[in-house]
Order: sequence, then C-alpha cells, then structure tokens
Amino acid sequence: MASHRRPKQASRTRVTVLTATAAAAVALTSQAAHADPKPDKKEVKAKVDALYEQAEQATEKFNGAKEKQDKLEKQVSAQQDKVARGQEELNKLRDSLGSMATAQYRSGGIDPSVQLLLSSDPDTYLDKASTLDQLSTKQADALKQIREKQRTLKQERQEATDKLADLANTRKTLEEKKKEVQGKLADAQHLLNTLTAKEKEELQKQENAGSSSDSRADRSGSGSHADLGHDVPDSQRAAAALAAAKTKLGSPYVWGATGPNSFDCSGLTSWAYAQANIHLDRTSQDQANNGTRLTRSQLKPGDLVLFNSGLTHIGLYAGNGQVLHAPHTGAVVRYESMDNMPFQFGVRVA
Repeated sequence: MASHRRPKQASRTRVTVLTATAAAAVALTSQAAHADPKPDKKEVKAKVDALYEQAEQATEKFNGAKEKQDKLEKQVSAQQDKVARGQEELNKLRDSLGSMATAQYRSGGIDPSVQLLLSSDPDTYLDKASTLDQLSTKQADALKQIREKQRTLKQERQEATDKLADLANTRKTLEEKKKEVQGKLADAQHLLNTLTAKEKEELQKQENAGSSSDSRADRSGSGSHADLGHDVPDSQRAAAALAAAKTKLGSPYVWGATGPNSFDCSGLTSWAYAQANIHLDRTSQDQANNGTRLTRSQLKPGDLVLFNSGLTHIGLYAGNGQVLHAPHTGAVVRYESMDNMPFQFGVRVA
C-alpha cells in the first residue's frame, strides 16, 4: 500500500533566509533601476570644461600670489639689510660718544650725564632731553644723531616684521591655490576616465575642430585649419610679440609656467611681450589693465584678448577671428576660433 506521507514543511529559519534574500534582490533591482545613469560624452565635456575654467581661475590666483611672494622676498631681504646697516651706524655713533667720554675722563673726569648715558640702560637716558644742556655742543649733536637713528631703526624693524607676516600669509595662500588647482584637475581627469577609449578619441577630435597647432597656419593656401587673413599689427612690438608666440606653437600647457618650454595662458602672453622688450603683469586680470581696451572689431594681430566673465583666460589675437593661446591642461599652444570661448574685450599694449 502506497505511503501517503505529508511533505516536510520548510523550517522557520529557512523561510526567513529565503524571504530576506528575495527582499534584497528586489532592493538591488530597484536601486539599479533608479541609479544615476553614466554621464554621456557631452555631459562629461561640459563638466570637464567647467572644471578647467575653475582650475584656470585658481591658477591665475596662484600666479598672483607667486608674484607677490617673489616681490615680498626681495623687499624683506632689502629691509633686513637696511636694519643691519642701521644697527651698524648706531653702534658707530655710540662708539664715537664713548670715545668722547674717554677723552673727557683723561682730561679730568666724565660729565655725570655722560656717565648716565654709558650706563646699562642708555636708551632711557636719551628720553631725558633736559640733561642735554649739561653736555657740550659736540656731545649734544652726537646724542641727537643717536636718538634719530634709534627712531629710524625702530620703524625699519617694524616694517621688516610686517613684511615677514605678509610673506607668511602669501605663502599660505599660494599653497591653498596650488591644492585647489590640483584638485580641480584631478576631478577633471576622473571624469575623463569614465569615458571609453573611443569616446575620448571623439572628444579630442571635437576639441581640435577649428583649432590648430600647425606653425604653418598663417601661410596663405597651406590648407591648415586656421586662416589668419591679412590684418597687420598696430605696432612693431605687437608684431614682435605675436611672432615670438608663434615659435611656441605645440608647446604644452602647464599651469603656473612662464616658458620657455611650457606655458599657462598669461605665462605665454607675458613671455611673448617680454621678447619684444615689453613687461606685462603676471596674471590675466592684471594684463587687462596693461593697455587700451578694445572691442572685437578694433582688434589687430598681437593685441591681447580676454575671455570668461572673471577675465581668467587670455591669449594673443592672431587675425581673422583666431586667437593664439595656451588653452588648458592636456592641450598645447595653438590657434583657435575666438567663438569657442566667451570673449570679453581686447587690450592694445601701451
């Protein structure tokens, strides 16, 4: 006779485990369905461009702080030398007064007021002007010189102290901006790493469209991407600066660099004009004030052209709507259409 046993029921523990597993699977499926989709190539480019602009803002602030640091270091050194010379002069004046006292002693004793002067706290004595009438004219003149030198020396020491404090703050700012630049560039690289090799190649082609690092770009009929037209510079110095910049086509962008082998944007413009014996300020914001401002229609080759609302990018106008500039990390000095960036105004260097 066949057995009619009842099927064994699942234990409470097994039911609980199965239920939990099913719930987890449902949760994971739900999370996957609602997870943020991977940004497409266009979104990555927009975010990377924004990060590059932010990095350039920080770079220009870094450049400004670096320039200030260099100036302060020279000023501090000069001020410290000045203080040292002042102390040496003061010591000589005191020695001279001491020689007077020695001579006075040999001739019959030291004036009480001179004894006070040569005591352990002579500086206190100098504030007691009422005793000056007890001294000879020569001694009185020497004391006045010492007093003036002490006052000057005190002021010079305070100036040196203030400059040292300013230098310390500037160095701190420099380090903060350096970290900010590095952080923005790392974020941009992280975003670029989310793209496939094919997407990166397409993005590179898109960026290169309308730009050229070809040094033959200004030759008529060369077939290069950039047609620079036939405009002529407004001055010999502008022509010389543009000619110098053209020799650096293809040089890598490196933030904070001023040449001769790598550049950031304002590093290229300041280097180019230096070849024409013209000094420009270090940052793009300061270079914006190194000449007369121009509208786009007034531009001539060699003029400075500024971009972005914060004037954080600068290049040299090359003619026919093209700029010769150092774009951003990962790029090289090249020609590019001005239409690719938000143009603000031009500057004709004074």
